[in-house]
Parts: sequence; structure tokens; C-alpha cells
Amino acid sequence: MIDDIQAAIPLGFLLSFMIGPVFFVLLETSATKGFRAGVSLDIGVILADIVFLMIAYFSSFQLLENLSNQPGLFVFGGMILLVYGIVLFVKKDGKKASIRAKKGTYLTLMVKGFLLNFINIGVLAFWLGLIIVVGPSLDNNPNRMMVFFSTVLIVYFSTDLVKIILAKQLKKYLTQERIVLIKKGLGIVLIICGIVLITKGFLPKDEFNIKKEIERIEHMNQ
Repeated sequence: MIDDIQAAIPLGFLLSFMIGPVFFVLLETSATKGFRAGVSLDIGVILADIVFLMIAYFSSFQLLENLSNQPGLFVFGGMILLVYGIVLFVKKDGKKASIRAKKGTYLTLMVKGFLLNFINIGVLAFWLGLIIVVGPSLDNNPNRMMVFFSTVLIVYFSTDLVKIILAKQLKKYLTQERIVLIKKGLGIVLIICGIVLITKGFLPKDEFNIKKEIERIEHMNQ
């Protein structure tokens, strides 16, 4: 369980710096309306991620069950991450989101954060690819997956709290050129992960099963 938590921490931190409309709306809301407003918006964003995560998990449950016998299905998850990474890398639009925080209650801001994240179908595709990637490494164990993804979301939210506190300073340093570089860097990371996963899917079945057996024995000896 400790290993699962340690593996989830870097991912949660990385997700918090995925550049998109939510990123800039969160900074702008926090800078103009204060800490509580930023937290309210971010709670809505996290709730949308939780909904997407649940949809992705239950829709991929059968895939996860079959991965041990059909390693070629890894190609599916790898393709999702690869395409997502390519889109991030080649997209030239590095301008900040023009959506501005309007007056409203904290509940309104929470709903706004939820909808802003929920309308982005790419978020669902990302969670789906991620579940297919990490599921087999967690033995498709629901308890381990719960610990892993709960840690991801907690780290994600905790990092967002730091961003909310430092919103004014962060906005000042996020020039268009730096935004583009961050996007390209994240894109390269996802592209590499996708290629590795696709390659793994093409491993000979016997070699794949040997590796799974070795991993199982090592896990039993821990």
C-alpha cells in the first residue's frame, strides 16, 4: 500500500499542472475573489474528476479483467495517452483562458468548476487511459486502485491549494512562451508513456506471462 501511495504522489502533482482552461480560471478566481472562492471552484473541478474516474473505471472493468490474458489490449490505453500527448505537444494555442470570475456564491463557483471540467471529454479519455495503464500494476485490485487514485486526487487538490495561495505570483510568471513550453513538456511525457505501453502490448504472450509470474512471486515474497 505504501508503494501505491508513493507511486501516486508524482502523478497527482503532475495533474495539478496540466495547462488548460481550468488551470487559468482557478488562478484568476483565486487572485480576484480570494482563497475561499478558489477552493470552492476547485472542489467542483475535483468532483468532476471523481465522476469521470468512476465512469472510466466501470466502463473499463471488463478490459482490466482481460488484460492478463490479452496483453494486446494495452495498445488501447497506450493509444489514448499517445494521442493526448500529441495534441498537447502540437497545439499552438498558448493563450490564457478568457473566462473571468463573476460574482456569485461559493456554491455557484463550485458548480462552475464542475461544469468547466466536465464538458472536457478529453479528461474522461485521460482517466480511462490511466486506469488501463495502472490497473494491471495494481493487480486490478479494487482496494489498491482506491488507495492509488484517492492519493492522486488528494495530492492534486493539495497542490491546487498552494496554487490558490500563490495565484497572483503564478499569474505574473506564466508568460505565453512558458505556457507553451509546459504544454510541450507534458505532451512529451504522455507520448513516451503511450509508446512504452503500446510496446508492452506487442510483447510475445509467453514473455508477458513470464513477467507477470515473476511480478506475482516478488509480490508474494514482500
